[in-house]
Amino acid sequence: MSDSGFYSLKTDLPNGKTFDFAALKGKVVLIVNVASKCGYTAQYKGLQALYAKYKDQGFEILAFPCNQFGGQEPEDDAGIAVFCERNHGVTFPLMKKSDVNGDTTNEVYKWLKNETLGVSGIVDVKWNFEKFLINKEGQVAQRWPSSKTPEDIDADIAASL
Repeated sequence: MSDSGFYSLKTDLPNGKTFDFAALKGKVVLIVNVASKCGYTAQYKGLQALYAKYKDQGFEILAFPCNQFGGQEPEDDAGIAVFCERNHGVTFPLMKKSDVNGDTTNEVYKWLKNETLGVSGIVDVKWNFEKFLINKEGQVAQRWPSSKTPEDIDADIAASL
C-alpha cells in the first residue's frame, strides 16, 4: 500500500492513447465508474459542477464507463462521449470503457479495491457511480456508494484541496 502505487498506474483512453497517472501528482482526484442508462446517470451533472468548481484548484475527475451493472452502458466509447457532452456538458476525462469487477478488471480498479473496502466491507464495486477520492499524496482518502451524490461529497472534496 505505498503511496507511489497510484502514480504508477496507467489506463487506456478511448482514442487509443494511454493516460499516465503520474500527471496527477499533487492533485485531488475523484474516480467514478459511470453509465448512461442508470438511475444515477443524473449525477453526471453534479460531477461536472464539482469539476467546474474545483478544477482550477488541483481537482480532477476520471470517469470509467462500465457495462457490468444491468447492461446500463451499452454504447461504445464514441457514443458515450457524445451522450455525456450533449446531455450533461461533461468536460472531465472519460477513460476507455472497461470492467471494474471480475477477471477483466482494469488495473486502476484492481488498485482502488485493494486499497479500501466498500460499504459493509465489500471489496467489489456494487453499482454504477461508486466514487473513490484520492488525496494529494496518491492515497484513497474516501470511498462512497452510488447513493452519495456529488453534492453530498462537495465538502469532503473542498477539505481535501
